Amino acid sequence: MIFPVSRAWLLDETSATRRQAIWGRRYRLWLGLQANLMAMIGLVVILAVLVLSSLAPWLTSYQPGFQDLANRLAPPSAAHWFGTDELGRDIYTRILYGGRTTLGMVIAVVVLTAPLGLLIGCVAGYAGGWLDKTLMSVTDIFLSFPRLILALAFVAALKPGVESAILAIALTAWPPYARLARAETMQFRHSDFIAACKLTGATPLRIIVRHIMPLCVPSLVVRITLDMSSIIITTTSLGFLGMGAQPPSPEWGTMIATVRRFLFSEWWVPLVPCIAIFMTSLAFNFLGDGLRDVLDPKER
Repeated sequence: MIFPVSRAWLLDETSATRRQAIWGRRYRLWLGLQANLMAMIGLVVILAVLVLSSLAPWLTSYQPGFQDLANRLAPPSAAHWFGTDELGRDIYTRILYGGRTTLGMVIAVVVLTAPLGLLIGCVAGYAGGWLDKTLMSVTDIFLSFPRLILALAFVAALKPGVESAILAIALTAWPPYARLARAETMQFRHSDFIAACKLTGATPLRIIVRHIMPLCVPSLVVRITLDMSSIIITTTSLGFLGMGAQPPSPEWGTMIATVRRFLFSEWWVPLVPCIAIFMTSLAFNFLGDGLRDVLDPKER
């Protein structure tokens, strides 16, 4: 079957099929996002970082761990676009490969925390009573500690490394998602369509998974996008403090930690990873603001 994708078909207000209604709504959301210049800039920067990091082996002729002590602390040049570090390693190469490590950790944290926070919040908001109080009390305990301090405590209890950092950040990042999902669920749990589902014999678990959780996803996507910058900063902070990725891993926070003493002499060495962190975090903030304007009906 040929799938029509014309603009008129997507913008047709009288949708003939469910597929047309779904794709029409998605296309309108895309048009709304396109109208936000800063959101599009953020999206372009994020896609550029992802693509450049993915294509790192084809974009540089150096290896991230290759040392050239005779060329240590070299300034930016045609041979080394961002210069070299204290061991003669190409900074441009390490930034590209470091994007894989940093963004990989961030994505792993989101994959772990978003479903967990969504499920806990929806269960608490739908069940109410003692279960709601218990789950929200646990959530409040996690929220009462600064994320970085709590993550440091978890990593110290385990061992420094990428896996420990991902687990520690995941254990500290889910409470805001649970709170948001609970608030959304409490708006829906007494709705007519939920009552109709109960009349058909649907179990509470089915109602939560099939009907309530999908309604919470748009708000959760906005929150996750806005929260990505803080997750990036937490991830790189753990690396900077020696609790995340360990040298010689080309993780952005670890790169800053090993060369911070050159800030006032060979300034380009610590400055480049700082710019990478700043630009990526800012891009996620821009994209999150744009998604909030598009997906949140209160912002329209």
